[in-house]
Amino acid sequence: MANVPSSVLFACDHNAVRSPMAEGIMKKFYGSRIFVQSVGVKLDLEIDGFSVAVAAEIDVQLGKHRVRSFDDMEEWGDDIDGYDLVIALSPASQRRAQEYTRYHALEVEYWPIFDPTGLGNTREEKLQSYRQARDQILQNILKRFGPPDVEETS
Repeated sequence: MANVPSSVLFACDHNAVRSPMAEGIMKKFYGSRIFVQSVGVKLDLEIDGFSVAVAAEIDVQLGKHRVRSFDDMEEWGDDIDGYDLVIALSPASQRRAQEYTRYHALEVEYWPIFDPTGLGNTREEKLQSYRQARDQILQNILKRFGPPDVEETS
């Protein structure tokens, strides 16, 4: 498996749906060898309950996740150049991450992950949309980073 970073930052619009799921899945599968965090472009939402629910279905716990933005990261001294790889899950987060490449040696990948928010009328339809996004994230992670660490999945 080529080009495995030691630290990954997942980014999306609000750090409330897609990037927390990606962070949680990465920590579950590779948390002993890859440092993982997530961030949003904006800080205007809390963790989405449907994300928490569909992540729990695959034994990933997001209930304690606290959203944060790129601006929060900077204010708290969590330097963007401390990450080897930023994986943007939305066009807005890709643009924001690309801005950092002008000043930092930083690799940015874009994964166009389906945005499930606002879709479906019933609870089950909404959950199905969120599962679609979760499964897309999961497939991308496994494709990019290879088989999970055995000790992390047991």
